[in-house]
Amino acid sequence: MENELRDNEVNCNTQSLRIDFTEDETEEEEKTSFHCDVCNKSFFLKDEQTMHKCFPAGEDLYRCDICGKSFSEKVRLTTHKHIHAGVEPYRCNTCGKSFSQNHSLAIHKCIHIVVKSHHCDICGKSFSGNSDLTTHKRIHAGDKQYQCDICGKSFSHNHHLTTHNYIHTGEKPYHCDICGKSFSQNHSLTTHKYIHTGEKPYQCDICGKSFSQNHHLITHKRIHTGEKPYPCNICGKSFSQSYHLSKHKRIHTGEKPYHCDICGKLFSRSNALTNHKRIHTGEKPYHCDICGKSFSLNHHLAKHKRIHTGGRPYHCDICGKSFSQSDVLIKHKRVHTGEKPYVCDICGKSFSQNHTLISHKHIHTGEKPYHCDVCEKSFSQKSIREDI
Repeated sequence: MENELRDNEVNCNTQSLRIDFTEDETEEEEKTSFHCDVCNKSFFLKDEQTMHKCFPAGEDLYRCDICGKSFSEKVRLTTHKHIHAGVEPYRCNTCGKSFSQNHSLAIHKCIHIVVKSHHCDICGKSFSGNSDLTTHKRIHAGDKQYQCDICGKSFSHNHHLTTHNYIHTGEKPYHCDICGKSFSQNHSLTTHKYIHTGEKPYQCDICGKSFSQNHHLITHKRIHTGEKPYPCNICGKSFSQSYHLSKHKRIHTGEKPYHCDICGKLFSRSNALTNHKRIHTGEKPYHCDICGKSFSLNHHLAKHKRIHTGGRPYHCDICGKSFSQSDVLIKHKRVHTGEKPYVCDICGKSFSQNHTLISHKHIHTGEKPYHCDVCEKSFSQKSIREDI
């Protein structure tokens, strides 16, 4: 691939520069050039001819100790090692993107000058060639024609399959020269290095927020544009991110790929499994900085803090009353709508709140769970005990 890119660069340069030599100039060139007496290749410098003779074609004497690739010149080996080290000294002065090799930067720069006349009619992204557009559209269509022969997972792009295969082989050829951590993909190493440098080169031109990865910026911008390019082909609901669509589809399929290794309970999302496991471990990592109380879930902490702050962010659009929790607002709205979703399966009576239904059922069962601590008399409903 490197040779192909280098050849393309050479062809580009030779095509863009046309030099017509006179007869005298041609003769002068022949006098001052140096020829290999084996392959008749010409060189402008004597040192180049000597180097060529010492290292004939096919003899690669400089070997990479990481991946085993060989090179005929030391400078090429040095440049190649940038790939493993994540060193990207060649930066595009137009968009800021960095590259490990100079010829990769040269090819990249064509992106900025090439006309992108082929537009995706779904998300609006533009491409210079029709084939690139066709490949891109597979993302929206869900077309995944490249399949892993080990686990069966499919991909829309061949290079994604190649990268995926590293999961099975365990290969991680890209190493961080700061902390030694290894990665299966070069861009993962580049992104990882931002942890050490704190660099966030991708900035939103609308709100100014910065990101360490370009795709995070692209996703973020959809907050401003409202763009949701990933539609569910079952119910039509759209999402701003592809993984949100993947999670949503499990509602239709019932798939629950994450299972608790303690109790065996299944979950459709990994974070739901993480939260569930805290029931078994008793872990409560979210602490209130006001009273010190701890919670297993972050949103429980957020709700708790409103006790201290008095915050009531949930407003009834009918009467204007405010509430500290969204579920309390939902219950309140039933006062206005008359909705009674909780039905007694014995007598058919309906209630607006579940706890009212539970109290009502005590009439049928004869249960009296509420006891007076003065006379020890029992009652089926808590309100009766309090009134007496």
